[in-house]
Amino acid sequence: MRLHRNLVFATVDALHLIFNENKQADKVLKDTLKRDKRWGSRDRSFIAETTYDIVRWKRLYAEIAEVKEPFDRANLFRLFAVWATLNGIKIPDWPQFEATPTRRIKGKFDELSKIRKYRESIPDWLDKLGEAELGKKWTSEIAALNQLADVVLRVNTLKASVKEVQNELFDQDIDTVTIEGYPYALKLKERANVFITDAFKKGWFEVQDASSQKVAEILNPKPGMRVIDACAGAGGKSLHLAALMENKGQVIALDIYGNKLKELKRRARRNGAHNIETRLIDSTKVIKKLKGSADKVLIDAPCSGLGVLKRNPDAKWKLQPEFLNTIKDTQQEILTSYSNMVKPGGQLVYATCSILPSENSEQVSTFLSSEAGKNFSLVNEEKIYASKSGFDGFYIALLQNK
Repeated sequence: MRLHRNLVFATVDALHLIFNENKQADKVLKDTLKRDKRWGSRDRSFIAETTYDIVRWKRLYAEIAEVKEPFDRANLFRLFAVWATLNGIKIPDWPQFEATPTRRIKGKFDELSKIRKYRESIPDWLDKLGEAELGKKWTSEIAALNQLADVVLRVNTLKASVKEVQNELFDQDIDTVTIEGYPYALKLKERANVFITDAFKKGWFEVQDASSQKVAEILNPKPGMRVIDACAGAGGKSLHLAALMENKGQVIALDIYGNKLKELKRRARRNGAHNIETRLIDSTKVIKKLKGSADKVLIDAPCSGLGVLKRNPDAKWKLQPEFLNTIKDTQQEILTSYSNMVKPGGQLVYATCSILPSENSEQVSTFLSSEAGKNFSLVNEEKIYASKSGFDGFYIALLQNK
């Protein structure tokens, strides 16, 4: 493989923004890929995949390259050189790569790969926390979370069947397979930009990881019910709820961010989901008004996001121990307050995209032993580990209001 100067420079520019200016990797790449109209899909995927790879392995590559943050431009080229060498790509004879000790790179890689925090490229504190919470399971779990995420679609049954979507994409040279145990999921055999397909524009599917698709299914809403998605965000799960309810009944999508609800409205129009109503949580009154009114409530709680490191590798570097303590308080407050919306005999799902027991089963136990949770009981819980499922790490607990 021959390296092209403009693609390498674009990658280095993206890394500068992510590492030194603390910008979000997905947003940086969105802007970077618009830079040159002449770039084809192969060029764009080189920039995106290389940038994500270097972000994912930042600590390991920095140790091998013997560079420390903040990375100046020369340091970023050294990180790139480590990536290229480990991927068997010949370093070009450019001034930026003059001092690259390629012979030492592989030796240092073998040496550092014996130590988990370097091999899996994670901060010390996160490695200690993972081991403290998950024990021996942490080693296989963090290794699985460092793999590239599959592209998984959720078929929108309001508009199409799984077979129809599969056939339509196949006609556009996108090959997919069904996934056992996930009735509406299709996994791409090879990565492709599905957003430019007619099927996507017609609202036939959404991109949604298989683990995330389990949340609405476990809540199991029925047509005609009133269901509240209490932390709806941009509404991936609200759309799934609407489809499971066959557009009958009501999905109330709540969030504290108006821009996310605006995006949900746009997606709902494309999906043909007419039973979703959005409400901004701008005061405690919004929750109080809905007290005891819902057959089912979904709390997809804000969390550390450790279960989705496959698709958000930069979260490893942005996450701080202090944030974890704060978010655990927030999770308990949300459970206490939002559980009020479940009517007697109704059900509640508490879900996170985290793998830490302190954010998951421990939160549910705390809630159930509190005054607010005394009328609830645990029906079942599902702990989804990336090392076992191959998809995102998730936690889903179904609670019954007695």
